[in-house]
Amino acid sequence: MTAEAQADELALPHPARWYTTNLVGVPATLLGSVDFQAHPQPLSIAGARATHGGLFALLERSRDEQEARDVFAHYMSLVFGLGPFAGAEHPADRRRWRVSYLKLLQGWGLDANGGAGAVLKGWVESRFGLVPVFHKAPLGHFPSPAWVAYLEEKSANRWHNNSIWQQLDLVFEFCQWMLRRFALLPRADDRHVTLWRGSTRVEEQLIGGSLRDRHCTVRLNNVVSFSRSRDDAGCFGDWVFEVRVPLSKLLVVPGLMPGSVLQGEGEVIALGGDHEVQAGYGP
Repeated sequence: MTAEAQADELALPHPARWYTTNLVGVPATLLGSVDFQAHPQPLSIAGARATHGGLFALLERSRDEQEARDVFAHYMSLVFGLGPFAGAEHPADRRRWRVSYLKLLQGWGLDANGGAGAVLKGWVESRFGLVPVFHKAPLGHFPSPAWVAYLEEKSANRWHNNSIWQQLDLVFEFCQWMLRRFALLPRADDRHVTLWRGSTRVEEQLIGGSLRDRHCTVRLNNVVSFSRSRDDAGCFGDWVFEVRVPLSKLLVVPGLMPGSVLQGEGEVIALGGDHEVQAGYGP
């Protein structure tokens, strides 16, 4: 037996077969499957709404989307200290950089394979049990240099000085609340929205079906970006996937956040896993 074969024997199973716990009450193997895509159910992170009941009580009084966005932004600023440090004695303290959900999402928009992307993927692992399959490189058998690099980035102190995972919990819960209350996206039906994703790594993602037939099953990363139109998605790859994404898997949608966060390209961030898609080649 070669040294490489011996290493494979000693390695843990491929991450795609890992069984992990989560905080949403749905087994990760089901949550990441095409069965969940076809028959989704509502998701809620255990303890998030109960801990911040005051926020959702205030949101229920909102008369429109703008008022709800303002309530959420104001609450996050107060609870996580995201505004100016008015009580700080030294000017340097008032300028101290504190991690916020807005900065992290901006970092994701700039580079999904950077530090912010690693933290977001780690949060999805923790809350939903979905293991990432790519970060700068394919995350195959563990351990590997690619896994070590990902683990280092997702736990870096730069992104973990202000309860960032708790902030993301509230972003997800707020997104789900907004989708139930307001029509932020045109829907394919009462449980799905049709989105598109460009890809240049189709061979690595394909796990069932045939590109020749245009209907296939792909394994996407544990958290991914989608576009709201085929034309926009075509800018990001030679192949374009048309996907019916469950509303319960959406984390960030256009119109959710105040200001210009991820608004330029109409980006939608959603939980990944296995998806049946219609694949098209070219623009």
